[in-house]
Parts: sequence; structure tokens; C-alpha cells
Amino acid sequence: MISRKAPKSKFKYIWWGAVVVLLAVGATIGPGYLRNVFFDGFSERTNEPVLAFFDTEHPSVSSAPANISHYTLYWKNTSVRFNEKRLAAAMNNGGVLITIETWLKNYAGGGDTGNPLEATVNGKFDHNIAALGSLIAKSKYIVYVRWNPDMEVPVSQYPWQFRSPGQYIAAFNYVASRLKKIAPLVKIVWGPSGFPGDTEFWPGLQTVDMVSITLGSFSEMSSDAYPYISKLPQMLALKLHRMRFIKKPVMIIGAEASRATTFDSNWLKQQYALRQQYINTAYSAQNYVKDTVNKPRRDKLSVGVFDPNSRLLHDPNVTVEHIFTDWGEIERGEFITKFNAIIARRHAAVVTMEPWRDTSKVADVNVLQSTINGRYDALIKKLYSVISNCGQTVYLRFAHEMEIPIHRYAWQSQNPLTYINAYRYFMLFDNKTHAKNIKRVWGPAGDRGSADWWPGSDVVDFISIAIYGLPDKNITDPNKQEPFSTIFNRKFYRMRFFDRPLFITEFGVKGPENYQRNWLKGAAATLNLNPAVFGICYFNLYDNPKAWGHIKAPDWSISRQNMAFFCKEVNK
Repeated sequence: MISRKAPKSKFKYIWWGAVVVLLAVGATIGPGYLRNVFFDGFSERTNEPVLAFFDTEHPSVSSAPANISHYTLYWKNTSVRFNEKRLAAAMNNGGVLITIETWLKNYAGGGDTGNPLEATVNGKFDHNIAALGSLIAKSKYIVYVRWNPDMEVPVSQYPWQFRSPGQYIAAFNYVASRLKKIAPLVKIVWGPSGFPGDTEFWPGLQTVDMVSITLGSFSEMSSDAYPYISKLPQMLALKLHRMRFIKKPVMIIGAEASRATTFDSNWLKQQYALRQQYINTAYSAQNYVKDTVNKPRRDKLSVGVFDPNSRLLHDPNVTVEHIFTDWGEIERGEFITKFNAIIARRHAAVVTMEPWRDTSKVADVNVLQSTINGRYDALIKKLYSVISNCGQTVYLRFAHEMEIPIHRYAWQSQNPLTYINAYRYFMLFDNKTHAKNIKRVWGPAGDRGSADWWPGSDVVDFISIAIYGLPDKNITDPNKQEPFSTIFNRKFYRMRFFDRPLFITEFGVKGPENYQRNWLKGAAATLNLNPAVFGICYFNLYDNPKAWGHIKAPDWSISRQNMAFFCKEVNK
């Protein structure tokens, strides 16, 4: 008979041997090493105090909250437990905010290259969730839980940054739903920094009780992706503006950028006053997000071109022409000539109105505010007199690509609220006699944070985005261009709050003819799968050389053969 005791005895020796080795290693490296590996970390997050609440539904509670302590709970997949006594003591000493950070390695040492979001939905932190939930359920005070904050900031401070929104949302809801099941009274806080593009990571109404913004988080200050705002009132205003889609109270958290300045409650009063001022427009309840948005579906895709050299516009499949104009062209009569030529060809027109370059030859650096102030009223009136009731559909686009943080156009890098007011002023100019042939087009590029400039469904018939193959202006190799589908899916997702169809008013690809044909074939396949896109216009020209610096501007032009091929593919 084979004895079964020997293997058990052998395993016992191996196990104890491993313990001795670990103790020896711990003694060598430092007394805190084993604790850091096997125990969740817990510390007071003194550098990020809770400063105030902002609640448009209940303004009276938006004062500095009393006695809300802020702690960090570090979850590691190597841990077996955390110091429950310290955490329980903190919870029973008043209201508490717990920010959870999930790591797959040593949080103190950094360098975590794993994916904690994937690990979360695979159950790696289930025991952490259960242990925390049981403690929260016993607390007699309100416990706020914020999980993996600053997820939207494009830096690598945390291992959950630079992850897809869908993956973050799935992991967030996994944790939140399980915590709520164990501790129903827990307050789940969705914790973006308030950086452009934050709402791409919005997890939905079901699991979120409150959102938070951070005034100058370390993540945000480390990013060069967007101009940093040093003045706290302006920073607060912009971050609260980005939360206008979310019907939840906002927790305002301090950080490094705000430590030297005392938070002023008058800043909140100013924000409440602003919301009352624009309660029917920028801050209308109509903007609140819903869990699902149903976009209209097309019957047939309209195909058009921006083709100033007239190489493609005579293709029988082309039914739309795109032109750009400005105040000067309207004053000199050039716009009327270009527009009437389109109407004579019985084509619909996309008119992109660039509100600058009038005949005064004096640059207006405040074109949006000047529009609101009525400086260009006579020209706007002249424009509408030309395009109204002309016998063809006119897609009117105003001050496009406003969200890109550059200064190519005078209306870029401006206050979103100023843009919204200018857009609405322009689009509602002929509101009393609004011609039915005019379709109002809101025209972001579709870049990060484009939702900040959303002007409201009442002044938008179509959303336009731009899709060009080159993902970066430092890339000149056409083979490094992104596929149409990759760009489209990224930008289409950013429009998920809005119930309006899309019209892609600009798209293009550079490179050899065969490469362009394959790219266009992929574009057609993507469009055939997305009925929310009603129209698309190819940009058949080279780009503006001034926008590309020392690099040669890309030439997006395609042949007549490739245009015919695209039209055939897209109408299969």
C-alpha cells in the first residue's frame, strides 16, 4: 500500500521553507516589504481634501462639507487582507471618502505594467470588495467610495490610465454593483479629474451616486495634452461645465494646484448664477444623459466632395458639394457665385461658415464674442438670404473643429460657453422664418472633449466629424495611417450622448492609389455597418501647408477611378 502521509509531510516542509525564505528576504530588504506585498495599503489622502459639494438640484447643501476625511485604500492582487481595525475606526469617526487604487504589483514602487481593469472583471479583487463591503455595512456614517480616479487623463501615473473607456466602465460597474449589494447605503463616486474627454468614461446612472472633480490633480498637471489652467475659479468653472450632462451631485476635491489657495464659496455661487442664466440652453435639463440614445437611421447614404478643382464633382454618384466661406467672401460676392454654381448642378450643399477674415483687414481675435455682440449681423442676414429656399438642401456648419486645443482658427481654444452662445446666435438668427431646406450642423472634429461644446439638440440637425488617415502630424509615412474604422469608432463613441445623425463632412487618405483604394474599401464597409451616418464628403485637395509646419502638407486627392470605386462599395 502506498502511504499518503509522506507527500503531505513533504509539502509541509516545502511550505515552511518558503515562509522562512520570505522572512529572510523581508528582513534583508526591509521590515515593511512583506506587509507591502501581502497586505492592502491604507493611508490618509491629505493631499486631496474634500472641499465642497455642487448640487444644482439642492444648492443649499453646496457648502464646504464638515468632517469628511479622505483615505486611500490600495488593493493589490498579491494581498490577502488589509488592516480592518484602522479602516473601521476611520469609518466610525464621521463621514469618510475612500479612494480605492487597484494595482497588480507594488504600488509604492510604481512600474505597474499589468491591467487592473481586466483583473477586476476576472474576479482578482473579489475578496477585497467583500471585505470592504462588510465593513461599510456596519458603519453608522456615510461612506463614499471612489474607485480608480483620473482615468481619463492621458498620462501613465496609474495602471488604469490609457485604457479603453469600455474596459474601464465594465470594471467600475463590476466593483460598484457588488459593493452596493453588500452595503446598500454606500455612496459610489465616479472620479474623473475633470479633464477633456472625461465623459467618455461615464459608467451610467445605475451605479453612480455622485461624481467628483479634482482641482489640478497630479495626473492633470503632468499632462501636456491640454493647456493647464492655473487660476482656480476658471478651472472650477470649466470642470463643472464638463459635468453638465450628469444629473448627479459633484464632489469637489482639492489637489496640489489648489493647496496654496483657500477655496472660496463665492465661486460656487457664481456657478449657480451661470446655470440659472443659461438654464434653457447650455445647462438645460434636456442635456442630461440617458442610459440609451437612439439615433435616426438612414435610407441611403449621400456622397459628396469638397473639390475646388472640379475633378470629382461630375461623378453621377455625387449628390453633395462642400464649400468653405468667410465674412470676406460674403461681402465681396464670391460666396454667391460659388453657391449658385452648386445649385445649378442640382446638388445639395454643405456650407462651412468660418466666422473671420472680413474686408476690414483687421484680424478679429474675438470672433465668437463679436458674433454674439452683433458685429456680423448684416453678413449673417445676407448669407441666409442666399441659402434659404434655394431649391436644394443646405447643410449649414458654423465654426468647425472648435474643440481642438490649437490656434489654427480664431474660434479654437476658446471658452466652451462662449462658443455655444455664438453657435446658437448664428443658427437662430433667422429663427422666425427658418427655411426648411437649411439643416443645422454642429461640426467638431470629434476629438477628445468635443462634447464640452455641444450647443443643444434644438439647434442641431446633424453632427459632423472629420476623419483623416494620419493620426499624428509628425507622421509622413502613409502606411502608418489609421484605418477609417479605427478613427470612426473612436469619434462616433464620443457622440454617444447625442440623439442626432452624423454627416462626415470631411474625410481623406494620402498615399499611392492602391493604398487609397484599400483604405476607401474599409471606409465603405464601416459606413455600411453604421446607419446613423447620413452623408459623407471626400476632401479632394491637399491640406493647408501652414498647419503642418516643417512637414509637407498631405495631399488627400484621389483619382476618379477610386471615387467611383468608393461610391460603388458604399452603396452595396
